[in-house]
Amino acid sequence: MINIQFKMKKYARLIFSLFFLSCCLMLPASIALAQSPDAVTGTWLTGSKKGHVEIYKQGSRYFGKIVWLKEPNDPATNKPKTDSNNPDPAKRKQPLVGLVNLKGFAFEGDNTWVDGTIYDPENGKEYSCKMTLRGNSTLDVRGYVGVSLLGRTDTWQRVK
Repeated sequence: MINIQFKMKKYARLIFSLFFLSCCLMLPASIALAQSPDAVTGTWLTGSKKGHVEIYKQGSRYFGKIVWLKEPNDPATNKPKTDSNNPDPAKRKQPLVGLVNLKGFAFEGDNTWVDGTIYDPENGKEYSCKMTLRGNSTLDVRGYVGVSLLGRTDTWQRVK
């Protein structure tokens, strides 16, 4: 009876040791992936699920452009939707697909990109913005005026 209990404790310690060792080996890889400045690049489905934004790196900064719209054409004209709410009349005829709406982000560390701006074509306004990556497939995009506390967060999901 005592011999059986001893063997059970021995196996339990072995299983725990293997589990602990595997966690220790995986931790640096997951930290390295999460801390990569380029981890934010890729295509993202916006929170409203109306569009996809492709985030890419240009030089040392990150930008994003609209690459897909759920409803790409204006129902009234059956032509591609344009940036009709832009405050600059010269830009109101530019198509929304291909429009760069995220500009100038810098990687701050801790899965955060800062010092950028986001343009909202639905109201024609541009806001200060920061992005925070949660895991590998969720991105919190926070647009704000002045300070980050005065803003709104939109949660995007990675498409590819």
